Formats: sequence, C-alpha cells, structure tokens
Amino acid sequence: MHRCRTIAGEQFDGDLEVAVAEVSHPVFARVYERLSVAMDRAGTAAYRRDLVAGLSGRVVEVGAGNGRMFPHYPPSVTEVVAVEPERRLRAAAERAAPGAPVPVTVVDGLAERLPAGDDEFDAAVVALVLCTVRDQASALAEVGRVLRPGGQLRFFEHVAAEKPGGLHRAQRLVDATLWPKLFAGCHTNRDTVAAITTAGFVIEELNRFRFPATSNSPSSPCVHGRAIWPATADRR
Repeated sequence: MHRCRTIAGEQFDGDLEVAVAEVSHPVFARVYERLSVAMDRAGTAAYRRDLVAGLSGRVVEVGAGNGRMFPHYPPSVTEVVAVEPERRLRAAAERAAPGAPVPVTVVDGLAERLPAGDDEFDAAVVALVLCTVRDQASALAEVGRVLRPGGQLRFFEHVAAEKPGGLHRAQRLVDATLWPKLFAGCHTNRDTVAAITTAGFVIEELNRFRFPATSNSPSSPCVHGRAIWPATADRR
C-alpha cells in the first residue's frame, strides 16, 4: 500500500509550479466512472496491462482519469506521476492510488502544460486521452519535453478509421455535432499515429484493432503501441 499526495498550486519536484487546471465535466465524469469499469470487464483491462508491461523507473501518466491503469503497473516502476485535470476523476484517482502496487502521486495539470521539468521521466503513458486534449501537437511536445532521451511513450487510443468509408464519414459527422459535447471534448476522427510521429517520436510497435471487435461505433477503431523519444530529438 502506498500513500498518495495531491499537489495543486504547490511546488512540485522543488522548482516547478503546478498549473491548477480547474477542469470540470461532472456529468461525463459520473458516467465515465461506471463506463470505465464496464469497459475493463469487457477487455480494456487486458490492453491496459499490456500497455505498461515491462516499464521501469519513473512514469508520467497523462490523463489518468479515475485511476483504472494503476493496478497494472509492474513493480519495476519506481513512481507514477498521474496527471488528471478533471476534478471528480482526479478525486477518484486519489482514492485508487493507495491500492496501487507502486507509488502513485496524483496531480492536477493539463496535457499541454505538464507539471514536471525537462527529462524527468523514463516513460509516459496515455490511454484514451489524446482524443480529448485540446491540442494534440502541444500535448505530445510536452510529453517529449518531460521524457529523458530514449524514453518510451506507451499509447492506447481510439483513432480515425484507417480507410475511407461509412465509418470514417460517421466519425466526421459525430465530431462536428454532439460527440465532443457529450464526451468531454472527445474526437473520434483524429489521426493520432501521424501526430505521434510528427511530434518526433519513433514508433517501434503498433497494433490496430476494433474494440469491441465487432463494433462499428465511431470510437471502435483503436491503436495500441510503443514509441521512443530519440536521443537526438529537437527540443522545441
């Protein structure tokens, strides 16, 4: 069992102020707390476990939600800094943190302005997060900034359909209408793989699949993989 400390508006790692995000989506947060449990039972728990397998050292989890990733971190991880801007979900993550098998620190902050210094982490984890951030390029640049050279990005995201067709058209339609409003800014039609490579990461493992496997939901196309922040990456 490990204690969780919440940092909001205080000094973090000695010299960096945490931006208090003040993000609140109370209706979505209540729904997501229940939905995430059901999704894990339906199979996402296995994807979460595979996502963090083999990680070690210090890890930043961007958009930790209600902490469903926490039980899956291997003992080789020395600390997880879990960043979550939504107040209700962050509170749920705080409650989940003491039961994690590794030390977890839950902090308030935005993906576009991570509460950490340069080169602090050995790995970064994003799970069903890059669909909701306001600016993917800025968020991924921040991940690169806080990773040490050679650090890993592990990602599990739903993305744009790979081929043109009815599903791709449906994604564009829902993104332009109610979907982002109902799901706290989520967009189904983002080419997240391209965004990761454009940010300077080198993708070393990539799996594409549908979840659920037989679904034609706009959010069903998914990717799961691993990328490296190269030692020669440009610090922008």
